[in-house]
Amino acid sequence: MSTPAVSRARGGKTPRRRIPARWIAVALAVALLAAIGFSTRYRSTESVAASGPRRFDPAAYGERTYENKVVPTIVRKAVDLPVLVRAMHTDMEEAGKRYGVRQGNGPYTFAVKGTGTAGTVRSGLMHVTVPGLPPDTRVSLQVGPVINGTALRDAVGFIGFGQFFDQVEYADAATALNDQMREKLLKNLDVSRLQDKKISFVGAFSFLTPSVVTITPVSIKEIP
Repeated sequence: MSTPAVSRARGGKTPRRRIPARWIAVALAVALLAAIGFSTRYRSTESVAASGPRRFDPAAYGERTYENKVVPTIVRKAVDLPVLVRAMHTDMEEAGKRYGVRQGNGPYTFAVKGTGTAGTVRSGLMHVTVPGLPPDTRVSLQVGPVINGTALRDAVGFIGFGQFFDQVEYADAATALNDQMREKLLKNLDVSRLQDKKISFVGAFSFLTPSVVTITPVSIKEIP
């Protein structure tokens, strides 16, 4: 008898071929890469930048905040300057709690108003003689061109450090408000013409001593 060329497994069935494990691994990797490719969204540099955190724009902040919020708040909160100075001489801490705003452990900042006689302008400060103050009290209004300090930001009470990304943005917000004041109030104000005239003023200042009051104004008007 002749021997069959191909032997059969028991029961007469041909055995199945096994797929090598490495082929299976390769196929799964290809399928995974294809799925990732279909589900991935490719974005341009511009779209990524647009969707990220918005950069703080000091000028825009000043424009939308100064006239609409800061000025009305300072006008509403302003206390007569002689009343405030007398209160500071009596009890500084109590005067601060009653009339001022404080950021952390910093100095108190006050919104004030008053009337007086405008004097000379030196180094960007206009001296004002205000009746009812102690003789040693020197009152000055910042009239530029350089406006220093953070009084406009700090006196309102609704602008805090936590609203900004860092200390730089917080400082830039104060500068932007000062810039707006200079543009809206001082740009068209002839301060030299006011010398020896009676004026009214509204503004804010940060406490140094009761005898030195340097006010960043939001309003200066000649009294007829």
